Amino acid sequence: MSFPILSNDTFLRACRRQATDYTPLWLMRQAGRYLPEYKATRAKAGSFMGLATNVDYATEVTLQPLERFPLDAAILFSDILTVPDAMGLGLSFAEGEGPRFAKQVRNEADVAELAVPDMEKLRYVFDAVTSIRHALQGRVPLIGFSGSPWTLACYMVEGKGSDDYRLVKSLMYSRPDLMHRILQINADSVAAYLNAQIDAGAQAVMIFDSWGGVLADRAFQEFSLAYTKRVLSQLKRTGVDGTDVPRIVFTKGGGIWLPDMKDLDCEVLGLDWTANLGHARAIVGGEVGGAGKALQGNIDPNVLFAPPERIAEQVKVVLDSFGAPHTDRNSTGPTHIFNLGHGISQFTPPEHVAALVEAVHTQSRAMRQPK
Repeated sequence: MSFPILSNDTFLRACRRQATDYTPLWLMRQAGRYLPEYKATRAKAGSFMGLATNVDYATEVTLQPLERFPLDAAILFSDILTVPDAMGLGLSFAEGEGPRFAKQVRNEADVAELAVPDMEKLRYVFDAVTSIRHALQGRVPLIGFSGSPWTLACYMVEGKGSDDYRLVKSLMYSRPDLMHRILQINADSVAAYLNAQIDAGAQAVMIFDSWGGVLADRAFQEFSLAYTKRVLSQLKRTGVDGTDVPRIVFTKGGGIWLPDMKDLDCEVLGLDWTANLGHARAIVGGEVGGAGKALQGNIDPNVLFAPPERIAEQVKVVLDSFGAPHTDRNSTGPTHIFNLGHGISQFTPPEHVAALVEAVHTQSRAMRQPK
């Protein structure tokens, strides 16, 4: 499988802790409801799953934000819940209500029915990855992704999103054996899923531990982090191009556990807006010439509702928080990938995203100029 030569590798260089000319930028949920063209394509598809399971539509919406903004990476258009759907839980999306499953996993009998799904059931995802890689024509790299084992388990037990995580935590505390079994199956499923995305052409992969931050200390390490490690240990290190595939781990609310995540077998740690980038850099960023993690994040998505001049001010706050960029081309060192601290809101004005991208690129270039 051959793809066009990559012309902008800034994001991948930053993932590898290599010096870049500016701080690369992409946005979580960058292909989404804040774009009128996305809404138009979704209307043609008829439903969210109609959009996600159609290779042409998934390709179209993945590229839509790149037509508007000079972003430094594309991310596969899909959903974190495709894996449990392939396990037979019956995923659907009601307008305005979010995802829900027809079947839940709440007792021994439910858990006994779980197994790593046949990846052919997710062929539509892998075909979309390959289609998007060709459609990108080497403009920017493509990121593949999955939900974390713990985050998937939350939806599988609750059956939908939750305010209090009562059902999943009740199962975790009362029957930890069952929870561990769910998480083992999820971890092995996520690893197989991400490896298939890598084989289809993904140039980086990201694990979204969106609900890891709802766990108590010690419970996080036992029920979330341990299974993220299990996924990472199984991932392929080389993509179809013969180059390394950086791995990103994002735990919303996970900033307090950076010392625990310091030695994760991944290249990049994502942070939400509650974390201090400079503090994170001191803990996990490493020194020039030494080992460490690249950092991704972490502006508050609600900053994008402020006027463009205020957005530019907040961009400076984030860039200054990370600190002086690594500029030595002959060695690795602390690097930063600019992103939101969580997914972009559907109510965000697209012109404010344009202001954000411009501010990040312009200010971060200026920070690298000799004083």
